[in-house]
Amino acid sequence: MGNCQTLYAASLVIQHPNGKANKLYTPILAKQIMKMDPGHHVALLLATIVYSSPVAKQTSPIRITKIKLLKPNDSLLLGHVYRLVSHQEVMRGLMAKKQAKMKKQTSSELEILGKNESDNKVMSGEEEKPRRSSVSSSSKGWQPSLGSISEIETS
Repeated sequence: MGNCQTLYAASLVIQHPNGKANKLYTPILAKQIMKMDPGHHVALLLATIVYSSPVAKQTSPIRITKIKLLKPNDSLLLGHVYRLVSHQEVMRGLMAKKQAKMKKQTSSELEILGKNESDNKVMSGEEEKPRRSSVSSSSKGWQPSLGSISEIETS
């Protein structure tokens, strides 16, 4: 009879987009939660960071929440807080991440290309000549250039 309250202390919390929170007292799979709330994904709340800027004179600080999307077969564990995220929000986040990655990749590629071209011009001492494109060379395709290999006889 003594420690029946400790059972209720170990729970997991699921936050809904509308502000509602559910407490569960047993581990459950993410796909079971997704079946109960179609159109939503389950995310583990990692950290909430509050930024306040004295320069911007904002009335309320900015809250940034870091989350990790869970796979359907992942288990929701006791003692953690989870949030339901709509499919549209997940797609917006993935597209923003993809665009940032592409922007970073193209800027680094342009930087590398610019550096390589300037290095080549300095080393060769001449400008790059435009390539000739002839129909006959492009219709051939790639041809391997293999030399003969002499075999060594073992006695």
